[in-house]
Amino acid sequence: MTARQDVVYAAGGVLWRPDDSAGAEVALVHRPRYDDWTLPKGHVDPGEHSTVAALREIDEETGHSARLVQYVTLASYDVARRKRHGKPAPGVDAKTVRKRVHYWSALATGGSFASGEEVDELRWMPAAAAPERLTYSLDRKVMRTFMRLPRSSCTMLLVRHAKAGRKQGYVGDDRLRPLDEKGRAQAEALVGVLGSFAPGSIASAPLVRCEQTVTPLAEDLGLSIAAEPALCESAYADDPRKAHKRIRRIARAAAESGTVPVVCSQGGVIPGLMRWWSEADGVDLGPAQHRKASVWVLSLDGDRLLAAHHIASPLPLV
Repeated sequence: MTARQDVVYAAGGVLWRPDDSAGAEVALVHRPRYDDWTLPKGHVDPGEHSTVAALREIDEETGHSARLVQYVTLASYDVARRKRHGKPAPGVDAKTVRKRVHYWSALATGGSFASGEEVDELRWMPAAAAPERLTYSLDRKVMRTFMRLPRSSCTMLLVRHAKAGRKQGYVGDDRLRPLDEKGRAQAEALVGVLGSFAPGSIASAPLVRCEQTVTPLAEDLGLSIAAEPALCESAYADDPRKAHKRIRRIARAAAESGTVPVVCSQGGVIPGLMRWWSEADGVDLGPAQHRKASVWVLSLDGDRLLAAHHIASPLPLV
């Protein structure tokens, strides 16, 4: 009996585009090596986040650029061990590894397909017809999960600020407490994760540690950071209703402009805010630890919350 099983990680997506008659068309790829029809996916590179890997694999296999919209599901299954998986550790099954694939909904934004050695054909088809074309039952399950998601391309990213040392050890105005070395590393790691959703605006509670968490992203995208006083802990403790109204206004403005907003706040705000929003709009949040540098991916219809997925910190630091 083996002690455990080695795990390899992969990421991919359901690449889609709006269609007036079908609601959405999805892209399936044909791999000549296996003579199968499947969804674009591939291994996560060392140090790469699954969101970044999903977009990279979609681009490599379909030739299309995209932005992530919603989380779809995690697929887990056994595959034969290959050389690239490395040697098994003592007590581990030498013949197979466990493959875990994170799938995202990805809205196509441009590009064109070119036949290659790995993928020789791409086919766009109505989402409802895709399961019949897919070769594997697991892919069909992923597609059916995608079809059950609320059809929305409006996304908001709600970020808890990165590590900033201990409040008790900081001398001076706590609003000026900066990120520590680990927090700055987390902020840099967030650039790829948040950038996978193609954000168009950035806002932050008016604290240095919150602003510094999204500064690398702002610099990468050439965006300014708007101050949101209602989303800091002190204001939330005084009157949470102001924050609730403000987050809905941000959502409505994003929907009207077609942009994806990034909003950075604190641990004394986000759990309560998400609990209120999910209860108000009837959304099951699922498990979330709300740790520093973690992200809520929120799917919206105007200012109404449709779905939420929690991403742990891309660089977990203790």
